Amino acid sequence: MKKMTEFMELEAFEEASEKVKEAADETKLIFSDFFSKQYGNGTNRVYLKPENMQKTGAYKIRGAYYRISRLSEEERQKGVITASAGNHAQGVAYAAKCYGVRAVIVMPTTTPLIKVNRTKALGAEIVLFGDVYDDAEGEAKRIAQKEGLTFVHPFDDPGVATGQGSIAMEIFKELPLVDVILVPVGGGGLAAGVSTLSKLMHPKTKVYGVEPEGASCLSESLCAGHVVTLKSVSTIADGTAVKTPGSHIFPYLQKNLDGVIRVPDSDLVMAFLDMVENHKMIVENSGLLTVAALKKLKCKNKKVVSILSGGNMDVITMSSVVQQGLIARDRIFTVSVLLPDKPGELERVAHVVASEKGNVIKLEHNQFVTINRSAQVELKITLEAFGSEHKAQILSALDDRGFRPKLVQTVL
Repeated sequence: MKKMTEFMELEAFEEASEKVKEAADETKLIFSDFFSKQYGNGTNRVYLKPENMQKTGAYKIRGAYYRISRLSEEERQKGVITASAGNHAQGVAYAAKCYGVRAVIVMPTTTPLIKVNRTKALGAEIVLFGDVYDDAEGEAKRIAQKEGLTFVHPFDDPGVATGQGSIAMEIFKELPLVDVILVPVGGGGLAAGVSTLSKLMHPKTKVYGVEPEGASCLSESLCAGHVVTLKSVSTIADGTAVKTPGSHIFPYLQKNLDGVIRVPDSDLVMAFLDMVENHKMIVENSGLLTVAALKKLKCKNKKVVSILSGGNMDVITMSSVVQQGLIARDRIFTVSVLLPDKPGELERVAHVVASEKGNVIKLEHNQFVTINRSAQVELKITLEAFGSEHKAQILSALDDRGFRPKLVQTVL
């Protein structure tokens, strides 16, 4: 196997790019007319690198496959082990299956059953241990030492990062004159691989890491000049909710990244909605970091590539994100009106809403809003609108008819 210092060299990147073709799909760039018009005053040309369409639903298979390909025969005979509750688990399991290598995956006990079953279906042995990733990693390293297995780190491994760099090789093949590449950042493996190869091949291309505001471990580390550990992380981008960036790959990030952009969770919600409605693609929150970062990118007349790192998102989370996005964009809202408790009042309200082309989603009729039931009742109406302007139009019409609508929190 190569020494760690040999991995992040041009020759290794070239080797990795050829090797991963045996297992990973070459995800072709998708030009986004929608995002191109939205950002850079419509002058930028935005392309999407859809690793959400990759085998196992994420880019992780690239690094895992290349890393395992470089193991010695003795190491392959003994097997590999890792700790992960998500995309890396499936990437290692798939790569190990390709090579006929035993794979042990240690997952936190809180890992959703669907992820456990998907990883198991790829032939891996599953060990459930601890409540969080750190617990699982500690157990994985203990087992690795006891059984002589090779530990394949999710991000802090130059070999894994070199495999991830094959994404940049594909980008330059399709778009040689790319100006900016945006890369999601959790622990930094993907960003290290992409940025290092970019500087080796096209030094003028800018590469920016993008991380959640609630898990900005790389920003804090770069500012401090050394790896730091956050006290806590809080973000809906669970795939990048990392407290500490990789220490082995940190020097590459320091040297080759042109900066880090931080985005709030609220922007990820909007990006999900935009992606579904305009590109008909499911991209997980971590993969949407680079899309959310487009509006913070200070450039014009540039060719920009946003790497969509994965698309593994459970249906419950998906439903929640869609609802939050619709509410935030005033396409769903709830109003409360007080009505006399007599026949015909509900019909009057419905007529106003219908005349303004509002769509009623839910009604709640509360006769117990006051002790004096003969005086008035409360009607809560959850409506669908086209956006803020249409919402204001409906509210104005209700107010003009004397209903005095009051906005309340929407609960679906």
